[in-house]
Amino acid sequence: MANNLRETEETNILTQENQEEEEDDDDDSKEPWTEEENEDDDENGEESEFLCLFCDSKYGSCDALFEHCRLTHFFDFNGIRKELGLDFYGSFKLINYVRSQVANNRCWSCGVHCQSKQDLQSHLHQSVNSKDFKLLLDDDKYLNPFMQEDSLLYSFGGDEEGENDYNTSFDEEEIVRDFGNVCIDDDVIAEEIELNAETSNKDRNKAVMIDSNGHLSLASSSKRIAENGMDYGESVRSCDSNPKDKHSRVYIADVVEKDIKKVNESYFGSYSSFGIHREMISDKVRTDAYREALLKNPSLLNGAVVMDVGCGTGILSLFAAQGGASRVIAIEASEKMSTVATQIAKDNGLWRNKTDIEGNNNCTGVIEVVQNMVENLDKSIQIQPHSVDVLVSEWMGYCLLYESMLSSVLFARDWWLKPGGAILPDTATIFVAGFGKGGTSLPFWENVYGFNMSSIGKEVVEDAAKFPIVDIVNHHDLVTNAALLQSFDLATMKPDEVDFTAITELEAKLDSLASNRIDLKQATSCYGIVLWFETGFTSRFCKETPTVLSTSPCTPKTHWKQTILTFREPIAMASCKFTADGSAAVGTDACPASKILLRISIARATQHRSIDISLETAGVGPNGQKRSWPVQMFNLS
Repeated sequence: MANNLRETEETNILTQENQEEEEDDDDDSKEPWTEEENEDDDENGEESEFLCLFCDSKYGSCDALFEHCRLTHFFDFNGIRKELGLDFYGSFKLINYVRSQVANNRCWSCGVHCQSKQDLQSHLHQSVNSKDFKLLLDDDKYLNPFMQEDSLLYSFGGDEEGENDYNTSFDEEEIVRDFGNVCIDDDVIAEEIELNAETSNKDRNKAVMIDSNGHLSLASSSKRIAENGMDYGESVRSCDSNPKDKHSRVYIADVVEKDIKKVNESYFGSYSSFGIHREMISDKVRTDAYREALLKNPSLLNGAVVMDVGCGTGILSLFAAQGGASRVIAIEASEKMSTVATQIAKDNGLWRNKTDIEGNNNCTGVIEVVQNMVENLDKSIQIQPHSVDVLVSEWMGYCLLYESMLSSVLFARDWWLKPGGAILPDTATIFVAGFGKGGTSLPFWENVYGFNMSSIGKEVVEDAAKFPIVDIVNHHDLVTNAALLQSFDLATMKPDEVDFTAITELEAKLDSLASNRIDLKQATSCYGIVLWFETGFTSRFCKETPTVLSTSPCTPKTHWKQTILTFREPIAMASCKFTADGSAAVGTDACPASKILLRISIARATQHRSIDISLETAGVGPNGQKRSWPVQMFNLS
């Protein structure tokens, strides 16, 4: 709700700014345009009204309308035109195409048909792949105006000269919204999964990336306002070519910058507690993986310049120094922890003081601690771009991507790592599996000192379907196979690939059925899915001793645990040998699903460092019949 209010406020700001500049100087009204006022404008010939492509909102300029569409409906008209290289006629078709899809309650991007206009508004999301619908624009029927007297069709190209400089990336909005009741196009999902199955095992479930306007990391020397995942400076400058919206855009950029600063202060402040550092250091799976990578790969570390992003206590920097690094640049944004890390380096005889840095050949110190964000590193120390041999960071959060620290690591990679330099870890993979009743609180409430309190358990499970839960899941409670959801190559990935949509499928786990003494022809219930990740220190860089850090339910537990997403209702599953009732709904005990199809999106949320997760689920019965469930939306913050 807070995010929706914020979007409304931003849209009102844009509307008010345009109104104030276009009304007479003696008009002191600051209310948003009303229908009556707009009619008066039309009569006076001052300004045309432009109707939103998705809702009933009207605006006095194309810029304000398209900004509203981008912020509220995730439709970046200018960005799509640029990406697809659309000329005037192509853009003309694009507007008519979108209006025709919206009129039929169909998503312009993915083709999902929604039950109502309200459901469509909830479902709208950023384009997964704009090029997929470019072929649709070849149809000349879209040259005919879908809406009569659509003034937008004859006004959008008025400032084409400056559109190449136009950049709307100054605000990071929700990539995925609360979808409500939306029916998945099951045939589309099945076709995409079949297509994936034809590729190699390695890429079988590789995601289709969302083209997020989120991340563009920049050097501070470029005088742009760069924070994790956003570029404001470019957008503020773009206002010069769009003077009508200049003040409103600068205002929005300032508001977002202040929000990010506040979240960052809270985030880095939370790491000033020694308790959280003890928890992380005590996590043997985590710490041993990094220690092994840094101490048992001498060809990588001997004499290397190492950068540790988010050093905390400096434990990884100490390992790097112990492993033979000639210089370790330990970066920590928390003022308290940077002081602590400096003292620890001193206490262990590894601190690199100012005299050492200035060229004392007899120096024994290796570690220098810098109190700053990595995006502003060159303001604190003298460092040449692309001068680091090894970049190391423990950046992972819950569900891998929570905290959005990966954006900072990729920034450091792009600006400070040498070409061909090593990044540790260099791969990251998210996995998914379905869990059964044992993964919920139901068994506990069914027998409380001999009393049945299952009514509480049912309510708890219903509430769990609204929020992600971070907890330990026993591998015995998994009722499906594990599937790869998304893989990242940290050495080559682009910053905007942090946001993704992936499709995969889960099949009933036969050994789980057998271990629970359930006949393979009987059904078991899948109550939701569990997500976990692995990071790899592969032989690409760790040639002597590659290693893997896993947070799987099948390996020793870590402080990351697993992330649990609970279905609104359990889905019955069974092997293909099950004799199903063809008249029953898929996913019930009478007609259990033989497999579950999933479409999962994970993206950076409006609230800085949080992530949004959308979950679309469909079941396939033994005879191929299908059933879909309403989309679920989760926010991890």
